[in-house]
Amino acid sequence: MSKKHSKSSTINQYIIQTVKEKDPETVEQLINLVRSKHSIPRQKILDSIIKLQNQGKIALKQPKAQFDFTITKYILSAKAYWYWTVITLSLATTILVFTIPENAYPIAYARHILGSIFVLWLPGYSLIKALFPTKEIDNIERTALSIGISLALVPITGLLLNYTPWGIRLTPITISLLALTFTFATAAIIREHQTKHKQSKTNA
Repeated sequence: MSKKHSKSSTINQYIIQTVKEKDPETVEQLINLVRSKHSIPRQKILDSIIKLQNQGKIALKQPKAQFDFTITKYILSAKAYWYWTVITLSLATTILVFTIPENAYPIAYARHILGSIFVLWLPGYSLIKALFPTKEIDNIERTALSIGISLALVPITGLLLNYTPWGIRLTPITISLLALTFTFATAAIIREHQTKHKQSKTNA
């Protein structure tokens, strides 16, 4: 029993010494440093670390938030999933509108469903995302505002087209809404990247 206690005390002393000398940033780094010197189970080291932290004998630093994505890498990362979802839905709707006749059932139902999303949600969502790129508002508020803004943008787009040579027809309205959605979404992903980059610098 005394031998076991002595070994445990030695491990604890080594952990404390390692924290002081090596200054590891995470628990995982500390465990790896201890295991490189003492071949004991990982769980046992972890238990000792937790015990020492609870006793206030060691205090590991919280890792600093890092954000080193360039805008190109950010757009191609999983963090930009919403952007590609918006672009994909917009392009899919546009293709269906120009290739599928209105009476070509049952595939016309897909055109109607995507068309409703394209008109009633995507333009407003993209604009709201550009105005509030991170978590300034919750999902319910974002959804409600997206629908409301879309309902305002579509009539305005139609009104402006009425004073152009193209008029209020299916093709110019579809292309105009596609251009608006693409522009707002691209502005939103750029603002989101800039905002997260600034927050990362502030927290560093």
